[in-house]
Amino acid sequence: MTATTGRTPTLGAAVEIAGLVLRSLVTRGRLIALGGLGLLVAGLGATARAADDQVDAATDLIAGLGLSVVAPVATLVVASAALGDLRDDKTLVYLWLRPISRLSIALGAVMASLAVALPLVVVPIFVSAVLSGVGDLLAASLLAATMAVVAYTGLFVAVGMRLSRPFLWGLVYILAWEGFIALAGDGTARISIRSYTWSILARATGTDLRLADRSAAASVLVPTLILVAGTALTTWWLNHREID
Repeated sequence: MTATTGRTPTLGAAVEIAGLVLRSLVTRGRLIALGGLGLLVAGLGATARAADDQVDAATDLIAGLGLSVVAPVATLVVASAALGDLRDDKTLVYLWLRPISRLSIALGAVMASLAVALPLVVVPIFVSAVLSGVGDLLAASLLAATMAVVAYTGLFVAVGMRLSRPFLWGLVYILAWEGFIALAGDGTARISIRSYTWSILARATGTDLRLADRSAAASVLVPTLILVAGTALTTWWLNHREID
């Protein structure tokens, strides 16, 4: 199917697309499931107060559960569905044929995903840091959780656009790559989102987290570049694939 040419990317078009995608993403089932996951990590923050080393316990909890489970899984559920659901139910073609740029569609999907995923991830992780009573974790948890959502959104919006069963492929990445292969050495860890978000926590608290030795600049720059790259790939695939 051939689409209209001469499209110009505009912020207004991206916002309009974001609104359309947002309505498809915000379902009661998703909010209940992801909200429950967030409540778990938030509530467990209080348990760190009873630990012998309160700082290490709180940091390990937020890194191991918040940034390694809640952030990637919640963002995967949302971002992979942003365009993936529209493609699967054959409605993406109606956006694809409109006289707007492919970049506007990709940006709209990213904006909608961030609007849903950020509060579902950042708020419970921050509450967990507050309940832990570790002051050094407050700003660090906000920044680390935000960077996690930013990076995973770029990755999983692109996965949702390109692959069928994107949730399954996203889980493979989270469990196999980030949970196992990336821990094998520094080389593989450099392309693991987790190592950059963990580095923010490790630097703030002095806790020793495995492979969390990225610089402050890299911990912000790399997740941002992943978002940009994911948006660019999504745009490219929208331009070069037939949509039906």
